[in-house]
Amino acid sequence: MALIELINLSKSYDGEKVLDEFDLSIKENEFITLLGPSGCGKTTTLRILGGFTKPDTGRVLFQGEDITQLSPNKRQINTVFQKYALFPHMNIAENIAFGMKISGKTQSYINDKIKYALKLVNLSGFEKRSVDSLSGGQQQRIAIARAIVNEPRVLLLDEPLGALDLKLRQEMQYELIRLKNELGITFLYVTHDQEEALTMSDKVVVMNKGYIQQMGTPEQIYNEPENAFVADFIGDSNIVDGIMMEDRVVKIFDHIFPCIDEGFGKKKPVDVVIRPEDIIIGKVGEGIMDGEITSNVFIGVHHEMCIEAGGFEWVAQNTKSYPVGTKVSIDVLPENIQIMNKPQSEDEEAISLEEVLGEENIGEDNE
Repeated sequence: MALIELINLSKSYDGEKVLDEFDLSIKENEFITLLGPSGCGKTTTLRILGGFTKPDTGRVLFQGEDITQLSPNKRQINTVFQKYALFPHMNIAENIAFGMKISGKTQSYINDKIKYALKLVNLSGFEKRSVDSLSGGQQQRIAIARAIVNEPRVLLLDEPLGALDLKLRQEMQYELIRLKNELGITFLYVTHDQEEALTMSDKVVVMNKGYIQQMGTPEQIYNEPENAFVADFIGDSNIVDGIMMEDRVVKIFDHIFPCIDEGFGKKKPVDVVIRPEDIIIGKVGEGIMDGEITSNVFIGVHHEMCIEAGGFEWVAQNTKSYPVGTKVSIDVLPENIQIMNKPQSEDEEAISLEEVLGEENIGEDNE
Protein backbone atom coordinates (compact mmCIF):
# COMPACT_ATOMS: atom_id res chain seq x y z
CA MET A 1 0.00 0.00 0.00
CA ALA A 2 1.28 3.47 -0.90
CA LEU A 3 2.08 5.82 1.97
CA ILE A 4 0.91 8.85 -0.04
CA GLU A 5 -1.38 9.12 -3.03
CA LEU A 6 -1.95 12.34 -4.96
CA ILE A 7 -5.10 11.82 -7.00
CA ASN A 8 -6.27 13.99 -9.91
CA LEU A 9 -4.76 17.20 -8.53
CA SER A 10 -5.36 20.42 -10.44
CA LYS A 11 -4.30 23.94 -9.50
CA SER A 12 -4.42 27.28 -11.31
CA TYR A 13 -3.00 30.71 -10.51
CA ASP A 14 -4.54 33.74 -12.23
CA GLY A 15 -6.06 31.54 -14.88
CA GLU A 16 -2.80 29.70 -15.60
CA LYS A 17 -3.00 25.97 -14.89
CA VAL A 18 0.05 24.82 -12.92
CA LEU A 19 -1.13 21.25 -12.23
CA ASP A 20 -3.49 19.37 -14.52
CA GLU A 21 -5.06 16.10 -13.29
CA PHE A 22 -1.79 15.15 -11.57
CA ASP A 23 -1.41 11.67 -10.05
CA LEU A 24 1.50 10.34 -7.99
CA SER A 25 1.96 7.39 -5.64
CA ILE A 26 4.75 7.42 -3.02
CA LYS A 27 5.89 4.39 -1.03
CA GLU A 28 7.23 4.49 2.50
CA ASN A 29 10.97 5.20 2.85
CA GLU A 30 11.35 6.30 -0.78
CA PHE A 31 13.50 9.24 -1.82
CA ILE A 32 11.48 10.82 -4.62
CA THR A 33 12.58 13.92 -6.51
CA LEU A 34 10.27 16.18 -8.48
CA LEU A 35 12.45 17.56 -11.25
CA GLY A 36 11.65 20.19 -13.84
CA PRO A 37 12.03 23.81 -14.99
CA SER A 38 10.45 26.83 -13.30
CA GLY A 39 6.69 26.83 -13.63
CA CYS A 40 6.34 23.06 -14.11
CA GLY A 41 4.27 22.56 -10.94
CA LYS A 42 6.79 20.83 -8.68
CA THR A 43 6.71 23.32 -5.78
CA THR A 44 2.92 23.57 -6.00
CA THR A 45 2.77 19.78 -5.66
CA LEU A 46 4.98 19.91 -2.57
CA ARG A 47 2.93 22.74 -1.00
CA ILE A 48 -0.32 20.82 -1.58
CA LEU A 49 1.16 17.75 0.09
CA GLY A 50 2.42 19.86 2.99
CA GLY A 51 -0.98 21.50 3.47
CA PHE A 52 0.15 25.03 2.60
CA THR A 53 -1.85 25.17 -0.64
CA LYS A 54 -5.28 23.74 -1.37
CA PRO A 55 -5.84 22.12 -4.78
CA ASP A 56 -8.68 23.29 -7.01
CA THR A 57 -9.62 19.65 -7.55
CA GLY A 58 -8.28 16.30 -6.42
CA ARG A 59 -7.35 14.55 -3.18
CA VAL A 60 -4.31 13.86 -0.99
CA LEU A 61 -4.36 10.49 0.75
CA PHE A 62 -2.03 9.51 3.61
CA GLN A 63 -2.19 5.77 4.38
CA GLY A 64 -5.58 5.74 2.67
CA GLU A 65 -6.97 8.65 4.72
CA ASP A 66 -8.03 11.86 2.94
CA ILE A 67 -5.95 14.73 4.36
CA THR A 68 -6.65 17.26 1.59
CA GLN A 69 -8.26 19.77 3.99
CA LEU A 70 -6.05 18.97 6.99
CA SER A 71 -3.90 21.85 8.29
CA PRO A 72 -0.07 21.51 8.03
CA ASN A 73 0.47 21.11 11.78
CA LYS A 74 -1.87 18.10 11.88
CA ARG A 75 -0.03 16.16 9.16
CA GLN A 76 2.83 13.75 9.83
CA ILE A 77 4.82 15.81 7.34
CA ASN A 78 7.49 18.48 7.84
CA THR A 79 8.98 20.87 5.30
CA VAL A 80 12.48 22.32 4.82
CA PHE A 81 12.25 25.46 2.71
CA GLN A 82 14.88 26.93 0.41
CA LYS A 83 15.32 29.98 2.68
CA TYR A 84 15.42 27.79 5.83
CA ALA A 85 12.99 30.10 7.76
CA LEU A 86 15.13 30.07 10.93
CA PHE A 87 14.27 32.61 13.65
CA PRO A 88 17.20 35.09 13.93
CA HIS A 89 16.24 36.21 17.47
CA MET A 90 16.53 32.62 18.77
CA ASN A 91 19.65 30.56 19.30
CA ILE A 92 20.05 27.16 17.66
CA ALA A 93 18.52 25.17 20.53
CA GLU A 94 15.50 27.49 20.64
CA ASN A 95 15.01 27.18 16.87
CA ILE A 96 15.04 23.39 17.04
CA ALA A 97 12.77 23.34 20.12
CA PHE A 98 10.14 25.66 18.67
CA GLY A 99 7.79 23.02 17.24
CA MET A 100 8.17 20.73 20.25
CA LYS A 101 7.26 23.52 22.68
CA ILE A 102 4.11 24.27 20.71
CA SER A 103 3.25 20.57 20.94
CA GLY A 104 3.63 20.72 24.74
CA LYS A 105 6.63 18.41 25.09
CA THR A 106 8.50 18.35 28.41
CA GLN A 107 11.80 20.22 28.72
CA SER A 108 13.77 17.02 29.34
CA TYR A 109 12.27 15.47 26.20
CA ILE A 110 13.10 18.62 24.23
CA ASN A 111 16.70 18.70 25.48
CA ASP A 112 17.26 15.06 24.52
CA LYS A 113 15.78 15.64 21.07
CA ILE A 114 17.96 18.72 20.49
CA LYS A 115 21.13 16.77 21.29
CA TYR A 116 20.01 13.86 19.11
CA ALA A 117 19.16 16.09 16.14
CA LEU A 118 22.39 18.10 16.32
CA LYS A 119 24.44 14.90 16.49
CA LEU A 120 22.54 13.56 13.49
CA VAL A 121 23.43 16.63 11.37
CA ASN A 122 27.03 16.71 12.72
CA LEU A 123 26.61 19.98 14.66
CA SER A 124 26.90 18.78 18.26
CA GLY A 125 27.66 21.62 20.67
CA PHE A 126 25.98 24.33 18.61
CA GLU A 127 23.03 24.76 21.00
CA LYS A 128 23.92 28.30 22.14
CA ARG A 129 25.17 29.61 18.79
CA SER A 130 23.22 32.36 17.02
CA VAL A 131 21.76 31.84 13.56
CA ASP A 132 23.85 34.71 12.15
CA SER A 133 27.08 32.99 13.20
CA LEU A 134 26.42 29.98 10.97
CA SER A 135 27.40 29.40 7.35
CA GLY A 136 24.75 28.64 4.74
CA GLY A 137 25.44 24.92 4.96
CA GLN A 138 25.20 24.95 8.74
CA GLN A 139 21.90 26.86 8.62
CA GLN A 140 20.57 24.29 6.21
CA ARG A 141 21.51 21.50 8.62
CA ILE A 142 19.75 23.30 11.48
CA ALA A 143 16.61 23.63 9.36
CA ILE A 144 16.73 19.87 8.77
CA ALA A 145 17.35 19.22 12.48
CA ARG A 146 14.31 21.33 13.39
CA ALA A 147 12.20 19.30 10.96
CA ILE A 148 13.30 15.82 12.05
CA VAL A 149 12.88 16.31 15.83
CA ASN A 150 9.14 16.21 15.29
CA GLU A 151 9.52 12.65 13.95
CA PRO A 152 7.66 13.18 10.67
CA ARG A 153 6.79 10.25 8.47
CA VAL A 154 7.56 12.41 5.45
CA LEU A 155 10.12 15.18 4.96
CA LEU A 156 9.52 17.69 2.16
CA LEU A 157 12.53 19.60 0.86
CA ASP A 158 11.97 22.59 -1.45
CA GLU A 159 15.29 23.23 -3.25
CA PRO A 160 17.13 23.37 0.11
CA LEU A 161 20.61 23.37 -1.50
CA GLY A 162 19.98 26.15 -4.00
CA ALA A 163 21.84 28.84 -2.04
CA LEU A 164 24.98 26.76 -1.39
CA ASP A 165 28.19 26.75 -3.40
CA LEU A 166 29.00 23.76 -5.60
CA LYS A 167 31.31 21.86 -3.23
CA LEU A 168 29.06 22.31 -0.20
CA ARG A 169 26.01 21.39 -2.27
CA GLN A 170 27.66 18.11 -3.26
CA GLU A 171 28.60 17.37 0.36
CA MET A 172 25.04 18.02 1.51
CA GLN A 173 23.67 15.66 -1.15
CA TYR A 174 25.52 12.79 0.51
CA GLU A 175 24.43 14.03 3.95
CA LEU A 176 20.78 13.90 2.90
CA ILE A 177 21.21 10.36 1.60
CA ARG A 178 22.77 9.36 4.93
CA LEU A 179 19.98 11.02 6.91
CA LYS A 180 17.29 9.33 4.85
CA ASN A 181 18.89 5.91 5.44
CA GLU A 182 19.41 6.49 9.16
CA LEU A 183 15.99 7.98 9.87
CA GLY A 184 13.98 5.60 7.69
CA ILE A 185 11.53 8.30 6.63
CA THR A 186 10.17 9.25 3.22
CA PHE A 187 11.80 12.17 1.39
CA LEU A 188 10.07 14.25 -1.30
CA TYR A 189 12.64 16.57 -2.83
CA VAL A 190 12.02 19.44 -5.28
CA THR A 191 14.77 20.70 -7.59
CA HIS A 192 15.55 21.89 -11.10
CA ASP A 193 19.11 20.54 -10.78
CA GLN A 194 19.50 17.31 -12.75
CA GLU A 195 22.68 16.27 -10.91
CA GLU A 196 20.93 16.50 -7.54
CA ALA A 197 18.04 14.41 -8.80
CA LEU A 198 20.21 11.71 -10.32
CA THR A 199 22.59 11.57 -7.32
CA MET A 200 20.11 11.23 -4.46
CA SER A 201 16.86 9.75 -5.68
CA ASP A 202 15.32 6.30 -5.62
CA LYS A 203 12.79 7.63 -8.13
CA VAL A 204 12.81 10.76 -10.30
CA VAL A 205 9.59 12.40 -11.50
CA VAL A 206 10.29 14.66 -14.47
CA MET A 207 7.62 17.36 -14.78
CA ASN A 208 6.69 19.95 -17.37
CA LYS A 209 3.67 22.25 -17.54
CA GLY A 210 1.83 20.43 -14.77
CA TYR A 211 2.24 16.96 -16.25
CA ILE A 212 4.55 14.05 -15.47
CA GLN A 213 6.75 13.53 -18.52
CA GLN A 214 8.47 10.43 -17.15
CA MET A 215 8.93 8.64 -13.84
CA GLY A 216 11.57 6.04 -13.00
CA THR A 217 14.94 5.33 -11.44
CA PRO A 218 17.80 7.75 -12.23
CA GLU A 219 19.27 5.13 -14.57
CA GLN A 220 15.97 4.71 -16.44
CA ILE A 221 15.45 8.46 -16.77
CA TYR A 222 18.96 9.06 -18.10
CA ASN A 223 19.42 5.99 -20.27
CA GLU A 224 15.87 5.51 -21.55
CA PRO A 225 14.17 8.92 -21.94
CA GLU A 226 10.61 8.56 -23.14
CA ASN A 227 10.45 11.82 -25.10
CA ALA A 228 12.60 14.65 -26.39
CA PHE A 229 11.82 16.92 -23.43
CA VAL A 230 13.19 14.40 -20.93
CA ALA A 231 16.22 13.65 -23.11
CA ASP A 232 16.98 17.36 -23.47
CA PHE A 233 16.36 18.26 -19.82
CA ILE A 234 18.32 15.37 -18.28
CA GLY A 235 21.94 15.88 -19.26
CA ASP A 236 23.19 16.77 -22.74
CA SER A 237 21.71 15.07 -25.79
CA ASN A 238 21.90 15.04 -29.55
CA ILE A 239 18.25 14.80 -30.62
CA VAL A 240 17.79 14.30 -34.36
CA ASP A 241 15.14 13.15 -36.84
CA GLY A 242 15.43 9.58 -38.03
CA ILE A 243 13.58 6.98 -40.08
CA MET A 244 13.08 3.56 -38.53
CA MET A 245 13.73 1.43 -41.59
CA GLU A 246 12.87 -1.80 -39.80
CA ASP A 247 13.57 -3.45 -36.44
CA ARG A 248 17.13 -2.63 -35.28
CA VAL A 249 17.89 -0.33 -38.23
CA VAL A 250 17.51 3.47 -38.22
CA LYS A 251 18.47 5.97 -40.92
CA ILE A 252 19.96 9.27 -39.73
CA PHE A 253 20.86 11.90 -42.34
CA ASP A 254 20.84 9.24 -45.08
CA HIS A 255 23.25 7.03 -43.12
CA ILE A 256 22.26 3.63 -41.76
CA PHE A 257 22.87 3.03 -38.04
CA PRO A 258 22.28 -0.34 -36.38
CA CYS A 259 20.34 -0.08 -33.09
CA ILE A 260 18.60 -2.46 -30.67
CA ASP A 261 15.05 -1.02 -30.72
CA GLU A 262 12.14 -2.96 -32.15
CA GLY A 263 8.42 -2.54 -32.72
CA PHE A 264 8.39 0.90 -34.36
CA GLY A 265 7.28 -0.40 -37.78
CA LYS A 266 8.94 0.15 -41.13
CA LYS A 267 10.00 3.49 -42.63
CA LYS A 268 8.45 5.34 -39.71
CA PRO A 269 9.68 8.84 -38.65
CA VAL A 270 11.15 8.78 -35.14
CA ASP A 271 13.17 10.92 -32.77
CA VAL A 272 16.70 9.66 -32.11
CA VAL A 273 18.69 10.46 -28.95
CA ILE A 274 22.45 9.99 -28.74
CA ARG A 275 24.32 11.16 -25.65
CA PRO A 276 27.55 13.14 -26.22
CA GLU A 277 29.62 10.64 -24.22
CA ASP A 278 28.42 7.83 -26.49
CA ILE A 279 29.78 9.29 -29.73
CA ILE A 280 32.91 7.46 -30.87
CA ILE A 281 35.41 9.71 -32.64
CA GLY A 282 37.77 8.07 -35.12
CA LYS A 283 39.75 8.68 -38.27
CA VAL A 284 37.98 9.63 -41.47
CA GLY A 285 36.34 6.57 -43.01
CA GLU A 286 36.42 4.49 -39.83
CA GLY A 287 32.92 5.37 -38.63
CA ILE A 288 29.48 5.70 -40.17
CA MET A 289 29.68 9.44 -40.85
CA ASP A 290 32.58 11.79 -41.54
CA GLY A 291 32.75 15.35 -40.24
CA GLU A 292 34.90 18.16 -38.91
CA ILE A 293 35.65 19.44 -35.40
CA THR A 294 34.20 22.98 -35.17
CA SER A 295 34.80 23.75 -31.48
CA ASN A 296 36.63 22.27 -28.51
CA VAL A 297 36.19 23.25 -24.85
CA PHE A 298 37.93 21.58 -21.90
CA ILE A 299 35.46 21.22 -19.01
CA GLY A 300 37.51 19.37 -16.42
CA VAL A 301 37.04 15.63 -16.81
CA HIS A 302 36.76 15.66 -20.60
CA HIS A 303 36.74 17.80 -23.72
CA GLU A 304 33.39 18.85 -25.15
CA MET A 305 33.55 19.18 -28.93
CA CYS A 306 31.16 20.06 -31.72
CA ILE A 307 31.40 18.01 -34.90
CA GLU A 308 29.76 19.15 -38.15
CA ALA A 309 28.55 15.97 -39.87
CA GLY A 310 25.55 15.24 -42.08
CA GLY A 311 24.41 18.85 -41.88
CA PHE A 312 24.05 18.63 -38.08
CA GLU A 313 26.33 19.89 -35.31
CA TRP A 314 26.88 16.95 -32.99
CA VAL A 315 28.03 17.45 -29.40
CA ALA A 316 30.63 14.88 -28.35
CA GLN A 317 32.52 14.36 -25.09
CA ASN A 318 35.90 12.66 -25.09
CA THR A 319 38.97 12.46 -22.87
CA LYS A 320 41.07 12.86 -26.01
CA SER A 321 41.30 16.33 -27.54
CA TYR A 322 40.98 17.00 -31.27
CA PRO A 323 42.00 20.46 -32.61
CA VAL A 324 39.37 22.59 -34.35
CA GLY A 325 39.42 21.84 -38.07
CA THR A 326 40.37 18.16 -37.66
CA LYS A 327 38.58 15.80 -40.06
CA VAL A 328 37.11 12.87 -38.12
CA SER A 329 34.46 10.16 -38.30
CA ILE A 330 31.72 9.47 -35.78
CA ASP A 331 30.15 6.18 -34.78
CA VAL A 332 27.79 4.94 -32.06
CA LEU A 333 27.29 1.51 -30.55
CA PRO A 334 23.79 0.13 -31.27
CA GLU A 335 22.86 -0.04 -27.59
CA ASN A 336 23.64 3.67 -27.15
CA ILE A 337 21.07 4.81 -29.72
CA GLN A 338 17.68 5.60 -28.14
CA ILE A 339 14.63 5.60 -30.42
CA MET A 340 11.43 7.46 -29.45
CA ASN A 341 8.07 7.83 -31.17
CA LYS A 342 7.39 11.28 -32.51
CA PRO A 343 4.48 13.07 -30.78
CA GLN A 344 1.15 12.49 -32.49
CA SER A 345 -0.58 15.63 -31.19
CA GLU A 346 0.15 19.02 -29.65
CA ASP A 347 -0.57 17.62 -26.19
CA GLU A 348 2.16 15.01 -26.71
CA GLU A 349 4.60 17.37 -28.36
CA ALA A 350 7.92 17.51 -26.54
CA ILE A 351 8.77 21.12 -25.73
CA SER A 352 12.39 22.15 -26.03
CA LEU A 353 14.24 23.36 -22.97
CA GLU A 354 14.80 26.75 -24.56
CA GLU A 355 11.07 27.28 -25.03
CA VAL A 356 10.35 26.26 -21.45
CA LEU A 357 12.96 28.55 -19.92
CA GLY A 358 11.76 31.38 -22.14
CA GLU A 359 8.29 31.34 -20.64
CA GLU A 360 7.77 34.02 -18.02
CA ASN A 361 4.03 33.87 -17.48
CA ILE A 362 4.39 31.74 -14.35
CA GLY A 363 6.71 33.02 -11.63
CA GLU A 364 8.94 30.96 -9.38
CA ASP A 365 6.45 31.28 -6.54
CA ASN A 366 4.05 29.19 -8.59
CA GLU A 367 6.44 26.34 -9.35
